[in-house]
Amino acid sequence: MAENQNQITINGHVYAFEQDETILTVARRNGIDIPTLCYLEKTIPTGACRICVVEVKGARSLMPSCSTPAAKNMIVFTESAPVVEARRLIIQLLLSSGNHNCDIGGSGTEDCCPVCGACTLQDLAYRYQVKGDRFPKTDTLYPPELNNPFIIRDFSRCILCGRCVQACNEVQVNNAISIGYRGSSTKIIAAGDRHLKDSDCVFCGECVQACPVGALVEKSTYKTREWKTKKIRTTCSYCGVGCQINLHVHYNRVVKVTGAENVPPNFGSLCVKGRFGYDFINSPDRLTEPLIKENGEFRKASWDEALSLVAGKLGEIKEKHGSDSIGVLSSARITNEENYLVQKFARAALKTNNVDHCARL
Repeated sequence: MAENQNQITINGHVYAFEQDETILTVARRNGIDIPTLCYLEKTIPTGACRICVVEVKGARSLMPSCSTPAAKNMIVFTESAPVVEARRLIIQLLLSSGNHNCDIGGSGTEDCCPVCGACTLQDLAYRYQVKGDRFPKTDTLYPPELNNPFIIRDFSRCILCGRCVQACNEVQVNNAISIGYRGSSTKIIAAGDRHLKDSDCVFCGECVQACPVGALVEKSTYKTREWKTKKIRTTCSYCGVGCQINLHVHYNRVVKVTGAENVPPNFGSLCVKGRFGYDFINSPDRLTEPLIKENGEFRKASWDEALSLVAGKLGEIKEKHGSDSIGVLSSARITNEENYLVQKFARAALKTNNVDHCARL
């Protein structure tokens, strides 16, 4: 390394850093794990949770690594005795604030936390061997909000980390929620402290994906455990952006959709359709066999009969009126591969470029 290069020492190892980098970003870039709760990439660090505190030689107190700029010749310890003691205390305080028992539900709708096994707070409690019985439990002032068609808001599990607010205001820039009230009455509110369904929320679900605990949960997956699902990467077909998504599959059923983090073009963000518009996949109303309409009524038919009928009708129209008299409308509710075949069939077989898609606009 050049003698005048910016260097920082973390846990006895020397690393170079760029201007405006924080201790946390330097550590993560070099594979050093510093736990966080309130930190959210692509937003302004707040240092609110204090879980990411580290010991900086010469400093009078522990410093939040997410908001402390790396400085030349700085010496940092990420797991020293004072750091571990501070983290244990913070975790104990958080566990006593509301309902964070994995085995006992706080919303009255479930006998186990819906994010049991995928909760950052519980992961940290296990990592530092901390229980929530050191301090008296604090009462929950606000009942759960269950009237939203997409999202359950369980205030008993909220740790007021602020990640959901930052996700809404700084990542999606919807400005639908904020931190309201003060002291022990503090809560995450929509404008006028209304229900989320009555607010300016567009239901993109960015807040749900950012929540590190079980305070925000997709309503349709409230009874599905994260570790029981298999994640499958695919591309959202609702429009032409090409957002990368993860399908969470349980017993061959899609039970949840999340945005693929750190992957273009969406980098984890989704719209309401991309995140919540998947119920049709498992709908019992989906057609499973062809239908032919005769005398105003539909009757079931074999694939051979249906395809022969369609091919004959299209051939007659093409011969009588020409290829441009035919148009093909595709759907976002079929796979990308099927959409590709639709346009290829239109152009190669029907000889028409009149192909449109229901999600084009």
